[in-house]
Amino acid sequence: MNETFTILLGGALTVDDRVLALVAGSRVIAADGGMRHAEALGVKPEVWVGDFDSTDAALVARFPDITRKSFPPAKNLTDGALAVEEALERGARRIVMAGALQGERTDHGLMNLLLAVRLAGDGIDIVLTSGEEEAHPLLAGETVVEMPEGALFSVLGVSDLAGLSIGNAVYPLEDFALPFGAARGVSNKAKGGPVRFGLKNGSGIIILRPHDFSGV
Repeated sequence: MNETFTILLGGALTVDDRVLALVAGSRVIAADGGMRHAEALGVKPEVWVGDFDSTDAALVARFPDITRKSFPPAKNLTDGALAVEEALERGARRIVMAGALQGERTDHGLMNLLLAVRLAGDGIDIVLTSGEEEAHPLLAGETVVEMPEGALFSVLGVSDLAGLSIGNAVYPLEDFALPFGAARGVSNKAKGGPVRFGLKNGSGIIILRPHDFSGV
């Protein structure tokens, strides 16, 4: 059974080869207005969930054969979280949240990041993308992210980070203590290939800009 799912969310999404590689071969679930990304990605969601307050009649008309699961606007979960729950119920072990980062709602983007960290703690392999940016949860242990040479990335702690190491980067770290809210992890550059992150304790987020070679 295919355990990789792509969740289509309502934020901005620039479709390029890196994004297409992330979603290739995955099962797909659309969350409300995220369905608008389906055509650009060349995918057909198996279910479409949400309260549909961000979906107009024209979008519904383009996908009349997709099963929809409707929820009331007054609910305890965001449409994205509902889509994630649907993916987990269908056996997801790896999730790509496409359109999860850049959009009109900062609260939704931040919630997606925090949700990703929680899911990673539950053993789910997860990545968030807008095409322009990617986010990877950082937990205790080793995390490896393939990055183009010169690409800009940052490490942001959602707690104090203890024993942080970064290898194959222009500014490496070894067994570093990064206090919560400290800016030391912002604006590093990849040397190209796998960038390796080690962490002894805490949790954070790696933000990668795969097409940004502007330096620091």
